[in-house]
Amino acid sequence: MKAADTDTLFDDIADRVVALGNEFLDANPDADAWEIASGMLSGIVHFWLYTHQPCADPSCRSCAEMATAEMRLEQLLDEARESAEESSYYHSPFDRNVGNA
Repeated sequence: MKAADTDTLFDDIADRVVALGNEFLDANPDADAWEIASGMLSGIVHFWLYTHQPCADPSCRSCAEMATAEMRLEQLLDEARESAEESSYYHSPFDRNVGNA
């Protein structure tokens, strides 16, 4: 797959996950939005961990960065941190560390 195709697929998947969250909120108006988001995150984490398991070859160079559970968790957290920091929702005007002049 070409890089442009991969970027488009990445963006399409991210958009669909957001749309799915909004569908859950619309279908369950009394539900806690945080609970819906946490359930979605749990499913996404499980899927990510499943798809990033190393192969059976202990000397595989492609799997070297994911060779242990701790290494996979570090990669997952790095990826989640990067996505969060790139989000327009990362900062809120109600954050406690927002300065007011």
